[in-house]
Amino acid sequence: MIAVLDYGIGNLRSAQKALEKVGADAVLVTDPEAAQQAAGVVLPGVGAFGPCMKGLRASGLDRVALDAVESGTPFLGVCVGLQMLYRRSEESPEVAGLEIFDAEVRALPEGVKRPQMQWNVLQATGRRSALLEGLAQPAWAYFVHSYAPETTDDVVATCDYGGPVVAAVERGNLWGTQFHPEKSGTVGLSLLQSFAKACG
Repeated sequence: MIAVLDYGIGNLRSAQKALEKVGADAVLVTDPEAAQQAAGVVLPGVGAFGPCMKGLRASGLDRVALDAVESGTPFLGVCVGLQMLYRRSEESPEVAGLEIFDAEVRALPEGVKRPQMQWNVLQATGRRSALLEGLAQPAWAYFVHSYAPETTDDVVATCDYGGPVVAAVERGNLWGTQFHPEKSGTVGLSLLQSFAKACG
């Protein structure tokens, strides 16, 4: 079972349905205890960093996310769900993130339209990546965001939007995408299939 963390923010059913489409047993989870036996954990995110973090902590599902990462359980953060893995965001500087990655989330570069709301090409950084393995090239993905993480050694793909913008990160069984796999056609489904396979 793959637990899709439902902490009351946005429509998370699309992430669950996309996982089901690739054959995964994906379940929306609101109770931390229901995720204890999960083979994988997905943290989606829609909207603003601050309300998402507050909702996640209020639900108690922040502990599920941290426990999954610490135990090596396959974990996927999507859009704001990726951003919440960092220390904090310029969008809500007073709210601490999960602090799994020692970096911050910044506004997209000056001079570009915010949000980036379009298809864009993923540009691999050259690091070996189970997340991106086997994706068709060029790999187009769908982005909707005004903020993105700072570049760290964990970045496996960027996109060009006024300069390189972090598109995907990977550290062991911890994966994150700034784009929406569930809205990214065959590329997104291939990525979710890889995640489901990692979950066994």
